[in-house]
Amino acid sequence: MDEKRLTPRDILKNYLESKSLRKTPERFAILDEIYSDSGHFDIETLYESMKKKNYHVSLATLYNNIDILIDAGLLVRHQFDKGNTYEKTMDNIKHDHFICRQCGKIYEVSLSKVNDVKDEVVQKYGFDVASHFLTIYGICSNCKELKNRK
Repeated sequence: MDEKRLTPRDILKNYLESKSLRKTPERFAILDEIYSDSGHFDIETLYESMKKKNYHVSLATLYNNIDILIDAGLLVRHQFDKGNTYEKTMDNIKHDHFICRQCGKIYEVSLSKVNDVKDEVVQKYGFDVASHFLTIYGICSNCKELKNRK
């Protein structure tokens, strides 16, 4: 029998029901906005994006619902140099991050050697890895090129 894969909306609905929280249109609009785009975002960018689309949500509503989405397993929070950055968890290939200290761009990279180290830790110590994050800071090639031209 083919089991139906849960969508982000299904997961949020189940989570809200399990916590006896209201299933508000704002919560689902926030989820839809996040899952309609790829990549990393911060609250202010999400707020501006929703405002442009005539969604009427306050920053406080966004902050409160981001925590709910994290608890539901639909988002992950990263603490990069410039503050909190978020990204969706579903349909997201395991990756690590290179962050340019000049322009702030976040590059997602999949490093097989990191997975090898993770597998080694699991094997050697019997450690159950729930998640891992690797962040490498530096200067991207575009910023280096701009600097060299000056």
